[in-house]
Amino acid sequence: MRSILRLVAISVALFLSMSSAAYAHDGQHGTTDGHLLGAGEFGGVDLIGSVEISDVEEGLISDVAVFGNYAYLGRFDSASCEGPESGGPDGGVYVVDISNLANPVEIGFIPAQQDTYVSEGVQVVHVDTPKFTGDVLAMNQEGCGKNYKGGVTLWDVTDPTKPKKLAQNFGDFTVDGQRNTPHVANQTHSAFLWDVGDRAYLVAVDDEEASDVDIFDVTDPKRPRLIGEYDLAALFPQILQTDSTLGLNEVFLHDMVVKEIGGQFYMLLSYWDAGYVVLNVTDPANPTYVTDSDFTNPDPEALESAGIVVPPEGNAHQAEFTLDNQYIIGTDEDFDPYAAGVTRESGQVIPASPGSDTPTVPQEGITGETVFVGRACPGDAAVPPGGSGTQIAVVERGVCTFTEKVAAVEGAGGYEAIIIINREGSDACTAGFGMTVEGGVPTVSLPRDIGFSLFDAPYDDAACLAATPGAGLAPIDVGAVGETVTLSSYFDGWGYVHLFDANLNELDTYAVPEAHDPACAEGCGDLSVHEVATSEVDPSIAYLSYYSAGFRVVQIQNDELVEVGGYLDPAGNNFWGVQVFESGGKEYVAASDRDFGLYIFEYTPVNATP
Repeated sequence: MRSILRLVAISVALFLSMSSAAYAHDGQHGTTDGHLLGAGEFGGVDLIGSVEISDVEEGLISDVAVFGNYAYLGRFDSASCEGPESGGPDGGVYVVDISNLANPVEIGFIPAQQDTYVSEGVQVVHVDTPKFTGDVLAMNQEGCGKNYKGGVTLWDVTDPTKPKKLAQNFGDFTVDGQRNTPHVANQTHSAFLWDVGDRAYLVAVDDEEASDVDIFDVTDPKRPRLIGEYDLAALFPQILQTDSTLGLNEVFLHDMVVKEIGGQFYMLLSYWDAGYVVLNVTDPANPTYVTDSDFTNPDPEALESAGIVVPPEGNAHQAEFTLDNQYIIGTDEDFDPYAAGVTRESGQVIPASPGSDTPTVPQEGITGETVFVGRACPGDAAVPPGGSGTQIAVVERGVCTFTEKVAAVEGAGGYEAIIIINREGSDACTAGFGMTVEGGVPTVSLPRDIGFSLFDAPYDDAACLAATPGAGLAPIDVGAVGETVTLSSYFDGWGYVHLFDANLNELDTYAVPEAHDPACAEGCGDLSVHEVATSEVDPSIAYLSYYSAGFRVVQIQNDELVEVGGYLDPAGNNFWGVQVFESGGKEYVAASDRDFGLYIFEYTPVNATP
């Protein structure tokens, strides 16, 4: 499930600019339709240089890192999962010479394993330990085909023109204590490397199990050693959202950074629906809890920007400390400007998680009797026909895929929508879950206890948690008719930015105006923020990669986030990664555009003295 939750829909852009003059290009998907169009630079931002990656295709470029005179761009999942349509390699990292900032030059490619790609985990760190001295490139490893290898790969890029492999596809080779077959490391969505002097460590996101914080000793980067794996929801349950009625149940690690503050090392983790978490990792084998955030209810940005009262959606994606450590800035990634809910006969609204590739639940709602149809898997009892489109099928999760379940219900006919309830033996039976599912009927998920209550069936949470996953069947007769419910959706905007104090108390939020305009729910591209990079020279400045809304600069003013500059090409952008770096005594920002490559910006406050 944790892997599935990360497979979000991403729209794409194409951007071309060779200098601060900013020449237009073909735009997202080769057209100017369907996404925002801009006017180039504004508010003190200058576009210094850019380079189009040689074999770029739609959605190919992921994260960006800068070290010295070189930039490193991740190569994401290609359209065919076997290299781009042009016949190029699988995933990996492109190397770009930026010694001339106005004219970056692509000089090489560091490949990953076949069917393996790189997403959030591109980083270069100088490591100086008794075992190794040099510049180390870390790249996370995710899969898009049968031959992929998970984990993390390290390269020596002391000479980026001649990279040397240090450790390939290392990671956690077990799931819930059982060794993987085949013997490959768990898929890893992101990784972060840090040097503490005589030792070096790396933390990786484990996509495959609840113990998703994996920490390695990489003092000798040729021989990484797993020293701890942690499920923060179990280890520090105080991180969970205090209001259980909000449905913030998708709890997993997405991204993290580590920073030395006052001689101690602190890890800032983005733990999706659990919010942002700070741990002391001075002893990485024994992390201790420091603080965490809760999502404000009602959603503060939706209320401020659009005057709408809706619950928060969670989705803590990535965060950084400011230069002076007085603030933390976090980005929530949300690609769906609509949220789904199930309204019961009592009037109670239960948040629901919609399927990835099934029709959107209409805003006007779907009302019908619930009918329990079992697991709807091959070999199970046949799904009974519905009431000519007047009923809603309730399906039990487990055994077969979500797509097979939806197909079985569609084959029976007569159902207007589908609710899938959680199975026994899951991490949290009373949680909703994301679904990678295809079908022609609106499909949402609900917690198991809610599904039981629709049919007045008794529910025992302790027994559910202790059960073998998927083994127990719900004590509800196939064909039983339950409560009449209404499935509906409502506009709640795209993902946005949080400003916290050092204790993770929320101070303010920020979003581009279009992100909470219902007119831009469709046709404006993806208006979610993706990442933040805080300035290394000014503690009040931060830089944002904002997908179709472009590159944005915000400043902390009186505990509020204020936009002070940005860039959006006349033909559109789709920025993923953002990273600050220094060159010639000045601060610059590298940003990665998913359909183009690398862009380099400089921000100068409008009223600054030259």
